[in-house]
Amino acid sequence: MAFSYILFDIYDIIPGPLTIKSVNRVNPIEREDSFLSVSSVSSQAEAGSSIDKDSAQSLIKSLVEDAGVGNDVSVVIEDFHGNVVATHNPDIPREPASTLKTLTAAVASHTLDMGSTLDTFVYALNAKASKIVLKGNGDMLLGAGENDINHVNGRAGLATLAKNTAIALKNRGISSVHLSVDDSLFGEKRYPPLVHENNEGNYYYEPTSSMAIDCGRKRNFNYWLSLGHDADDLDDYPPLDQNQPKKVAETFVDLLSKQGISVDFSGEISKSKSLITPNAFPIAHVSSATLSEILGYMLRRSDNSLAEEFGRLTALAKGESNSPEGAVKSVVEGLKKLGVNTEGLHMSDCSGLSPKSSLRVTTLAQVQLLNLRAGKGSAAAQGLALPGFIGSARRLLKDESALGMIRVKTGSLDKVTSLTGNVTRKKGGTLVFAVVVNNPKSHGMSFAAISKFMSALPNL
Repeated sequence: MAFSYILFDIYDIIPGPLTIKSVNRVNPIEREDSFLSVSSVSSQAEAGSSIDKDSAQSLIKSLVEDAGVGNDVSVVIEDFHGNVVATHNPDIPREPASTLKTLTAAVASHTLDMGSTLDTFVYALNAKASKIVLKGNGDMLLGAGENDINHVNGRAGLATLAKNTAIALKNRGISSVHLSVDDSLFGEKRYPPLVHENNEGNYYYEPTSSMAIDCGRKRNFNYWLSLGHDADDLDDYPPLDQNQPKKVAETFVDLLSKQGISVDFSGEISKSKSLITPNAFPIAHVSSATLSEILGYMLRRSDNSLAEEFGRLTALAKGESNSPEGAVKSVVEGLKKLGVNTEGLHMSDCSGLSPKSSLRVTTLAQVQLLNLRAGKGSAAAQGLALPGFIGSARRLLKDESALGMIRVKTGSLDKVTSLTGNVTRKKGGTLVFAVVVNNPKSHGMSFAAISKFMSALPNL
């Protein structure tokens, strides 16, 4: 899977972070969130005039008859009120790939405090502060340098944490410490049962961790940034480290040593039991970007590891089991409470990477209807990608007159091409849609057909 996906992506056949084209030519603006606010996605959505059913069905007919799409395709278009306007095989469950992330995002944004942060702490275990614990609370986008207020990835920097820790220790007359690492937040189970089947070479999933640098990408993050890369853009696709807490700890030890603190770290990392004792007290911490910002990063970059983490955080908030299974249960039950029809839904994980997930396109569409409503779940709406700008859909738009009118989530696996989103109509009003193709005859032709279909939706 890894080689075929990367090959398709680098030649702009499917959406993804790789390209051999100049990024400047496909990204008219630098930051998507500066173009579209939450309010413009949700509170300004309206029903508008009725949608011509014949025109909508004609668009679907052209899509499903494309030679590259194949026979296993489902499509739905619904109006602002959730009325079905046009469909093709809407009740057949199909594998959704990364469009499944929209389900996780919807429930997470209605469950978690999206204005909160994931803080990484250093605790002293006793008054002498000779023993310290590095404790993570889920920030998988730590930076290796100073805090970076301009980016989501690297908002909290380990260099800043080390500097503040050293100041606190020196103020107590401490120059030598023993370090342990508390990675117990997500317990022992970090991998969905089937994720390994689509994670060849560890390119697509890093186990859910309480802490990680650059979401676990195997590269020197500081050096990569020094070359002029934007921390929030993905212009390469390195494999993912499978033991990030160890990497974070080693980086922190090095940075703390540079601050004049001698550190004894024997590799002690607790994955199931908290190391924070009743007498422990925090001496330093750094804060991630808000959960809303991280959710947007996850959706626009289609990050599997972060999607799974949002499922796990939702499970913890709901009191479900601290496991991949608990994460799935929390999302499914959350959808039901939000009024989404889950008939035919099976989630192998919270990201869509694992095989054997399935859903009906009407479920995807109903989740998009939630994104049109102002309220607590607006973070999931803001996080969608705008075709023609940045994110996993930046190369999909075929009609420049539709620029800024479509918000989507893409999906792709070896046997899946999918797309779901919501659309501002040129005639006024909004609509939602979903397309899932399994076993396409041609990935490239299938995505081209879906792109053409999507680009025409604002005209309805």
